[in-house]
Amino acid sequence: MSTHNNHTQKEEKNMNNQKQTSAETKAEMPADEELSAKDSAEETEETELSTEEKLTKELEEAKKTIEEQKDKYLRLSAEFDNYRKRTLKEKAELIKNGGEKAISSILPVLDDLERALQNIQKSDDIKAIYDGIELIYQKFLKGLSHEGLEKMEPVGETFNTDYHEAIALVPATEEEQKGKILDCVQTGYKLNDKVIRHAKVVVAQ
Repeated sequence: MSTHNNHTQKEEKNMNNQKQTSAETKAEMPADEELSAKDSAEETEETELSTEEKLTKELEEAKKTIEEQKDKYLRLSAEFDNYRKRTLKEKAELIKNGGEKAISSILPVLDDLERALQNIQKSDDIKAIYDGIELIYQKFLKGLSHEGLEKMEPVGETFNTDYHEAIALVPATEEEQKGKILDCVQTGYKLNDKVIRHAKVVVAQ
């Protein structure tokens, strides 16, 4: 009987120990979960802080890039505005003084004409007067040729509307004269290969 009681007491004691262990385990589990939740919250907070810092850094870099591009744009805009103003000024000066070189080249011809007019009043030698005027004419023509002016010599050439203007048509005395220029009434000129005045001519037909 005593042995049975001892055995029963041992079983009850073991059961009590198991219950106590189970209770302690149950009591400890919420603490672990709480620690785990706390760690998770800290990690989330750190992640959020890291993301915020990253976004802040990216925003600062973007602002810096925008400021650099804005400064570059303003500089380019100012440079282009200065270039435009300078170009307009140069263009205006070119239009205003574009003929300066050509006019300077014919000033010596004006001097010769003045001297010729003075001499004509004192001379009765028509041949000398003619020769003097011829020299002035050649000098004038040479100066203009340096500026790109070219005198047309159309007599004997085939009529071409790109260079000639027919003011009269006359019957050809020979077959090979047809379509040829017989006479030039007004001289034509080209400036740097561009026709600036058509030659007025008489054409055989």
